[in-house]
Amino acid sequence: MNGWLAAACALLLVGFLPTLLAMCTGSVRRRVLAQNLATVLAALALLLLSQGWARSSYTDMALVLAVLGPVGTLIYERLLGEELRADRPSRRVTRTMTVLSVAPVPVVVVPVCVAATPGRTTLKLLFIAGLLVAGSALCTRALTTPPGGDGSHG
Repeated sequence: MNGWLAAACALLLVGFLPTLLAMCTGSVRRRVLAQNLATVLAALALLLLSQGWARSSYTDMALVLAVLGPVGTLIYERLLGEELRADRPSRRVTRTMTVLSVAPVPVVVVPVCVAATPGRTTLKLLFIAGLLVAGSALCTRALTTPPGGDGSHG
């Protein structure tokens, strides 16, 4: 087992398992926020596994997850709108979830970029990182902003 695989295992044990527990318990908002975080962590684990096993196909799977994960979260937000509006989060919860969903991305992507072959692979990794950060921040904001809090109607 190399360091990349050990890091992927640690990420799955320390980050992904508690997130799965949060997806199974608690309020609807907590479950959907945990689903959003699980998408980010799964994509990051795929990037680490890609580097550890030297298989670029895992990077492609992370790219697909980075694109489709936020879409799935926003679909949940749309379908569960009534339940989400009934459970208003505090500002602290909003900030915490934003940090939790965005902070791991550079921690994983920067070392993988340094170890990867410069050029197209690095650009793909940076693109995946950008998608993960933007998608996660957008979804967290959509899930934690009270109705009418951003000037929209519902």
